[in-house]
Amino acid sequence: MIFIGIDDTDTLKSRGTGRLARNIAAILANDFTVQGVVRHQLLQDARVPFTSHNSSATIILQEKNSTDLTALFTRVKALMLSDFQVGSDPGLCVTRDIPDQVIAHGRNAQKRLVTQAEARDLARTLGIALEGLGGTEDGVIGALASVGLTATGDDGRYLLCGRVRDLSGLLPVEAVLEAGVMEVRTIDEKTVTAGMVMSDKIRPARRGGKPVAYVEWREDHWEPLKLN
Repeated sequence: MIFIGIDDTDTLKSRGTGRLARNIAAILANDFTVQGVVRHQLLQDARVPFTSHNSSATIILQEKNSTDLTALFTRVKALMLSDFQVGSDPGLCVTRDIPDQVIAHGRNAQKRLVTQAEARDLARTLGIALEGLGGTEDGVIGALASVGLTATGDDGRYLLCGRVRDLSGLLPVEAVLEAGVMEVRTIDEKTVTAGMVMSDKIRPARRGGKPVAYVEWREDHWEPLKLN
């Protein structure tokens, strides 16, 4: 698997990081199997400059053939720079292997202030490709954090997963599963196997390394929940 972490790529008036990640994933789908795009919530603190929610995103790729990571990094970098938003501070990380130190960095970025120096030093020590692409380059913090959090398998929610974004209206649980969700559950972790689901806003959580749609019962159907 290849993990592409991006962060801090937008402004209040521009498209968000999630949309950029989905756009890039759509392009890469010509050469890779896209397992998903996952959003991660980072620290929300007045001392942290961010646009709306301080989130980052990871594109998860499954290789069809052997991939030159340096060439892939260069390709994604070019795609990001071609859609650079003035006033943003983007960062990019591309890696296969994600050591425990990177996972710890991701968890730290959710709980406390983390510096560029910490992110850059860690990436350099581990030989992970990480680069700032403009502005203050603070996006390197979240880009590295994002791949670490995705690697845990139990953080974030999918912005892109199979055909889930194409669903609309009330649909049976079976249709949701066929679209790419691996399991439908209630908040108390009970598996849902029957009933109708309001499918328009399903954003599965990443749990156990797979997309799980959490729902709650509303009168006569299941309503999707957004979990981080």
